[in-house]
Amino acid sequence: MTDADERDRRQLRTVADYQFGRGAGAALFPEAEALRIDRTSSGRPSQVHADAGRVVTYAVDGRFTLGVEGGRRLLAALDPPAYRVVVGEESEPFVRDGKNAFAKFVRDVDPRIRPGDEVVVVDESDALLAVGRAELSADAMADFGTGMAVKVRSGHAGPA
Repeated sequence: MTDADERDRRQLRTVADYQFGRGAGAALFPEAEALRIDRTSSGRPSQVHADAGRVVTYAVDGRFTLGVEGGRRLLAALDPPAYRVVVGEESEPFVRDGKNAFAKFVRDVDPRIRPGDEVVVVDESDALLAVGRAELSADAMADFGTGMAVKVRSGHAGPA
């Protein structure tokens, strides 16, 4: 690993801890793991990949968008209900298939979620279904009977 890669990894960990909470950086970007960091033409990190798949994309706004592998790592590192949106079994196959999660089917949600936050969509046993962006606040997800709760970016077909 080059000095630039190590510097980038430290910076990425700091951003992850800020965005998702303490411990997220170490979970997403472990010291001992070989990660592939794709860069923009200016040299800034843009995507981080592990052998298991895309962990995150580092967006131009300075925040991460999660890949399924990133969602799996956050679930393992952060205690429930952190960054989780729990949906009922009736919507599980659709969300796994990459369809959006609607407020009507939300069973539980991290009360700190705000619109625009990156979230992990799980079933009632905390198994990974998808990753995406919250479209509603936690209160709105819990109260609304209609409307998109999470814009799903990637569904997860297999077991968590």
